[in-house]
Amino acid sequence: MRRRRRPAERRPAEPRGHWFLVAIAALLMAGALLLNAYAHNVIGETRPPLRDFGDSAELERIRSGGPLVNVSGSRPLSARPKPRRVALTFDDGPDPRWTPRLLDLLREHHAKATFFVLGAHVAEHPELTRRVVAEGHEIGNHTYTHADLGAVPAWRARVEMSLTQKTLAAAAGIHTRLARIPYSSGPGAVGNGQLATMRLLGNEGYLVTFTDVDTQDWSRPPVDEMVLASLAHTVEGEGAVIMFHDSGGDRARTLAAVDRLLTRLERKGYTATTLTDAVGLPTAHTAASPDERVLGTVLGFAQRASFAFVEALGWFLAAAGVLTLLRLALFVALAWAHARRTRGRPANAGVPHWAAPPPVSVIVPAYNEAAGIAATVRSLVATGYPGPVEVVVVDDGSADETGRIAASLGLPGVRVIRQPNAGKPAALTTGIAHAAHDILVMVDGDTVFEPSTIGNLARPFADRTVGAVSGNTKVGNRRGMIGRWQHIEYVVGFNLDRRAFDLLGCMATVPGAIGAFRREAIASAGGVSADTLAEDTDLTMAISRRGWRVVYEERARAWTEAPASLGQLWRQRYRWCYGTLQAIWKHRGAVAERRPFGRRCLGYLALFQVILPLLAPVVDVMALYRLFVGDPLPVVAVWAGFVAVQALTGWYALRLDGERASVLWVLPLQQFVYRQLMYLVVIQSVATAVLGARLRWHTVRREGTFTLAGPPVPRPPVPRPSVPGPPISARRRGPVRGGPVRGGNAPRRRRSRP
Repeated sequence: MRRRRRPAERRPAEPRGHWFLVAIAALLMAGALLLNAYAHNVIGETRPPLRDFGDSAELERIRSGGPLVNVSGSRPLSARPKPRRVALTFDDGPDPRWTPRLLDLLREHHAKATFFVLGAHVAEHPELTRRVVAEGHEIGNHTYTHADLGAVPAWRARVEMSLTQKTLAAAAGIHTRLARIPYSSGPGAVGNGQLATMRLLGNEGYLVTFTDVDTQDWSRPPVDEMVLASLAHTVEGEGAVIMFHDSGGDRARTLAAVDRLLTRLERKGYTATTLTDAVGLPTAHTAASPDERVLGTVLGFAQRASFAFVEALGWFLAAAGVLTLLRLALFVALAWAHARRTRGRPANAGVPHWAAPPPVSVIVPAYNEAAGIAATVRSLVATGYPGPVEVVVVDDGSADETGRIAASLGLPGVRVIRQPNAGKPAALTTGIAHAAHDILVMVDGDTVFEPSTIGNLARPFADRTVGAVSGNTKVGNRRGMIGRWQHIEYVVGFNLDRRAFDLLGCMATVPGAIGAFRREAIASAGGVSADTLAEDTDLTMAISRRGWRVVYEERARAWTEAPASLGQLWRQRYRWCYGTLQAIWKHRGAVAERRPFGRRCLGYLALFQVILPLLAPVVDVMALYRLFVGDPLPVVAVWAGFVAVQALTGWYALRLDGERASVLWVLPLQQFVYRQLMYLVVIQSVATAVLGARLRWHTVRREGTFTLAGPPVPRPPVPRPSVPGPPISARRRGPVRGGPVRGGNAPRRRRSRP
């Protein structure tokens, strides 16, 4: 009986809604930063007001009156403290360091005081506000952020006062009728600007408080000077309002002055009390409504959360910066050690070598590679390797003329195998099965080799512990800005890292563009797997886990065609990153294995290629935040410092590869487009993996870079033959100066994978 076929399982589509979540997260982060900046008075009005003295009957009445003023009526009314009553007032608190010590001091002297608090500080330290009220002191409103109310719009002034009332409601269950205008002093200094603010506050039901004595303790004058200035207004038994501060800096002198002043006042028979008690009015506190308490609680929580978030971001940025610098320093040192090891000795000294050059099979998996397949095959045939070389081109169901072009070349040692489209891993498996030799070189159909490349790839296999060799991939189409950025990335981000990975024994990827494998090593890893979209990374990890060494050969150069547009670059890196995530997850068990490969390789990839890129947008948001709401100079200095370090690293990496350092002029620009594209790729890839979507293979459209012209030729670091035998120039003819082969009749345009 014939079985019915089950319908194909539908895989989730690539995610899209996560970008909405990312946008929401960015807005929440921006909101937290703005709230933090507002609460710390970083944005908005922060400078003391300009004096606008003016002259009118109303101003004269205020100036000649007492320090407590009511302007809610038709004319100002003022009040003075009663004889032998002193109202000590403290502005800008509460402060977690100084306010508790001040409260202890007041309790020792059995004194009461009035605290004109900032709403932002109340929200941050509600427990201190509760203690102030519980110990019988009085609270006044000093705005939320210490903004100059005369310099801001009326709506902002109302918001400043209203927010403070809400935080007081949440912290202590009260509202207050007392207010003090920031930057104010005695009533004799009131001008037209402050008069307008006083009217606004009067309409809101506030009594505006000035002072008889401004000790100016914020400027840290001598203690005796503050005490004498305060006592000067207590002659003949007069009362006074005296202003100090319990926040905003070192208040040790303020505490000492208050201690001495209270001692002197007690001897003179004065009472230190609250402001309303000093002038003979009922308490300024009123009960807050339940709604106000709820709103204040939400506001306080939001502000404290923003403070904690910004502080955590600061620590994260510091840690990320230190890790990045340490990584750069370590990898440069390891690259130097690798270069010294490979170049600082005679050729083949102390290194196993072949008695005779072994035969090599080159496998070229190709899908719709008509634009460059001819140049690729010609460069492989034109090798200077003295041993036998066969080239196996596997046409993986191309919809263009890839197979026909490769076969029509009629080059010796080249075989073309056609199969239905099954993907790159299947094409590689087919090529391995048809290959005749045990050393297998794998190369993409858009890549060309130099004449010495195959020999340089084969040389390390003289060591029986070597299972795979990574070559040196170079960007051929590097003339445009995107090409230059990728050129720098290939030299610094790929090839420099591979030198370090070689020494650490944790090579993550032998690139598909240029890599060589021992057939035995591939077999021990179970062949080329189709489990991931990064078959090269998957295979490399599997070989390393079987105990084989994977090394880097800098002299084995291959020239590849990099994506020429941002869209094509996105498609390629999206596939790379998603495939790498798949490989990390597949080989996660390596972390617990005895060999250090898993811990080193997977730990590095997880930290520097997943976690830090995922959090990279935070760096940009914080930089913009500091740039616009703070001093931009430190931001610019840090950015310039990192660019300088990257430039020095890039210069050294380019020097090791024999490349010109003049390309580094594009490095600063790379920070504003290329870097953002790369971390957005990581975000998209992680979202795709977490949501369980299956990413299809993204094909990059090729332009046939090597069909009409070859890439620039680098200056080789230290030229020397890679295997024993006669000089390459005496063996077979190849391209001039070691560059890739030019020529071919392949069309420039090609169709992308459907």
